Amino acid sequence: MNNETLNLHFPRWKELPNVDLYLDQVVTLVNKTLSFLLSNPNSDTDTLILTKNMINNYVKNKIIEPPIKKKYNKNHLAKFFVICILKEVYKINDIKILIELALESAPIEIAYDNFCKLFEKALDCVFKKTDFIDNYSTNDRKYLLKSVLLSCAYAIYTKKEISEN
Repeated sequence: MNNETLNLHFPRWKELPNVDLYLDQVVTLVNKTLSFLLSNPNSDTDTLILTKNMINNYVKNKIIEPPIKKKYNKNHLAKFFVICILKEVYKINDIKILIELALESAPIEIAYDNFCKLFEKALDCVFKKTDFIDNYSTNDRKYLLKSVLLSCAYAIYTKKEISEN
């Protein structure tokens, strides 16, 4: 088990670039930030987490809004981070629904920051083998988010354990 997995920090809304990025810049930023998802980040055999083709398909399939003048903004970046984490477990159509549900409940800045905070907590709990204690049992949307993020954290943990053995 890698200790850096336990100390992950996902960039919050205010930490995302304030300037719009071109496709290559988005791919580089997301892959660098999420490199821990790869079973062996230093291996040449692992594929990228996000590619130009994936981005183009997400836009074509209306998962992500088209870029503005070939540039991607904070809304795009937040959704790319979410998609890349959730696709470890979920199909893209399910991810689209989950994003839509989250955005019905809160503006993207709040929904994204909440996603990051809870995913860090889920990863921490899974890798430290502790319980994920929360007060969400009465809020169906937040309980759904917790369940989704725990399933992703368990998938990442399992992939890492298998690759280390």
